[in-house]
Amino acid sequence: MNMSRILLSSPHMSDEGYEREFVQEAFDTNWIAPLGHNVNEFENELSQMVGVDNTLALDSGTSAIHLALKAAGVGEGDIVFCQTLTFSATANPIRYEKAIPVFIDSERDTWNMDPELLEQAFEKYTPKAVIVVHLYGVSSKIDQIKEICDKHGVALIEDAAESLGTVFKGQWTGTFGDYGIYSFNGNKIITTSGGGMLVSKHKDGIDKARYWATQAREAVLHYEHKDIGYNYRLSNISAGVGRGQLKILSDRIEKKRAIYHRYKDAFKDIDEIEMLPEHDYERANYWLSAFQIHSDKVTPKTVIDALNEANIESRPVWKPMHMQPVFEEFDYIGGNVAQLLYENGVCLPSDTKMSATEQDKVINVIKSLF
Repeated sequence: MNMSRILLSSPHMSDEGYEREFVQEAFDTNWIAPLGHNVNEFENELSQMVGVDNTLALDSGTSAIHLALKAAGVGEGDIVFCQTLTFSATANPIRYEKAIPVFIDSERDTWNMDPELLEQAFEKYTPKAVIVVHLYGVSSKIDQIKEICDKHGVALIEDAAESLGTVFKGQWTGTFGDYGIYSFNGNKIITTSGGGMLVSKHKDGIDKARYWATQAREAVLHYEHKDIGYNYRLSNISAGVGRGQLKILSDRIEKKRAIYHRYKDAFKDIDEIEMLPEHDYERANYWLSAFQIHSDKVTPKTVIDALNEANIESRPVWKPMHMQPVFEEFDYIGGNVAQLLYENGVCLPSDTKMSATEQDKVINVIKSLF
């Protein structure tokens, strides 16, 4: 890797070396295999941070979504409503269980699932669960979405992979639904290199998920299995990294927010640029700063190519799931909002190690195009 390249979002270990301390503890006690003290404490510490009693550390956010679906009772042939504007890891686990996704369009105000379209979807289908996403760290209208799901008695799963630390009306995203998931992938706001967390107010659901995640082994001396299980648990070493990262989460949130506001201020006089939304009712973590381009001359590809030429990483906004070949057979509720967000969107470098000088370089390249 060319280390002078300005990256989109890369791992950022603490200057204090918190992660090393916990990882060293794992080596010193010879708990380098899955599970152990770091795993238990990582679950406990995140539980206290977000205010949810039941947590389960896993090897990825995708695994967390999969187990959330299973805990919600989703099985073969069941309908699951899913936000279309997201990464495929949100939708793929629906198919793991041979369930049927129905994709729902976004609204311009948040870029996330449109509550009105969710209501329309309920008029057409009776789903087993709903998966909503807090895209790029901006919360959905989760209070409205929860109200709709509660009215219909349907389980709500929050994909908060990108929004750890985002607070909506005083409450952490990922804690409104029946199940919430966080990701600690290498590019997320904090990382365990790879990992995730399932959180829930339902202790029985987390207990069942823990059982599935450890190969569905029965609590007997010999190896007894009555269900199909998975090897989904987080390692004790990775959890040690996570414990150290939790200590500097608030610092990373402030840095991400500062990056977003610096971009927003820099582009405020360019009418063709519309930044990712900001709302008074939330405090977004802005995991990735992104914008929409409304121009006949400058396209997202123009911006991405110009940045790449300057050795700066950027990328398009997620391509909606209903536009993906693998999901083309499934129904879609909505219009073209998600499609336009994808076609006109660019994700900008939001690396918390990025200096002000480096961000100025990004800004100047973009400004030169308008």
